[in-house]
Amino acid sequence: MRSSRLGSSALVKICGLSTAADVDTALEHGADALGFVLTASPREVTPAQAAGLVGPVPDTVATVGVFRSEPVQRAIELAGAARLGWIQLHGARTPEDIAAVQAAGFRAIRAVRMDAAAADFTDWGEDLLLIDAAVPGSGESWDYAAVRPLAAGRSWLVAGGLTHANVARALQLSGATGADVSSGVESSRGVKDRTLIARFIAAAKA
Repeated sequence: MRSSRLGSSALVKICGLSTAADVDTALEHGADALGFVLTASPREVTPAQAAGLVGPVPDTVATVGVFRSEPVQRAIELAGAARLGWIQLHGARTPEDIAAVQAAGFRAIRAVRMDAAAADFTDWGEDLLLIDAAVPGSGESWDYAAVRPLAAGRSWLVAGGLTHANVARALQLSGATGADVSSGVESSRGVKDRTLIARFIAAAKA
């Protein structure tokens, strides 16, 4: 089971990967984390497919299973079968869910919407917080500066509506540790564009 740590520099997570070519492109251009969607989505892969895709991924790069509403024990089971090191939980969650993920040997990313209640931004012990748009998956940008006070001092990723054209500004406005992108590096829904992946990583790290 992979247990990669994300580094201390600006982070880039490319999410929704489903082909070996896309994984290779993300690695070639310096992605810090790769996300594999193991829940119902146009980007969904099976645990077996994910396990095959992460085979050549070095331990220095985090491999993340993304889950929407699956019970935490089911997410742990699927991420284990996929040979991933991190679990990203969306939806209604509890601190006990985070503790269960970590007790099972995974690192935890907890996703919250930017319009969530202030209490949802408190530290539950997750390894990373991810703050998404009010409508996750919409591809629409939002006021990235709005959550800066709530996330101050935290390790967190900004997500939602990001592209190579706005990611540097989003990082500056939000104060985020890094950026997570999926639709912003696609030529069509669920289809990654290798040029856009390269441009996004370059822009975020610049």
